[in-house]
Amino acid sequence: MLSRLCLLEAFTLLALVLIAVPLKHLAGLPIVVSVMGPVHGMAFLLFCWQLAQAAAERAVDGSTAWRLLLAAFIPLGGFYSWRMLRRGAAT
Repeated sequence: MLSRLCLLEAFTLLALVLIAVPLKHLAGLPIVVSVMGPVHGMAFLLFCWQLAQAAAERAVDGSTAWRLLLAAFIPLGGFYSWRMLRRGAAT
């Protein structure tokens, strides 16, 4: 579940930055950012919640949890987190 949320968070950030923001500035459609912003925010909060649960259940160790959280703040970091989780480094 955590690896899926990594991807969801990463894709919603990409959609926000690469689709919604250009549509706002180039096409004059601010509603797209108004919709996509909260969608990405919810995906980020769900990821953080799942990460906190995984850390509490010791499904991931403390240093891995911090790396995953830090990667969530970096553009494309969700893809790094997904790959790390898929390789079994934090399962």
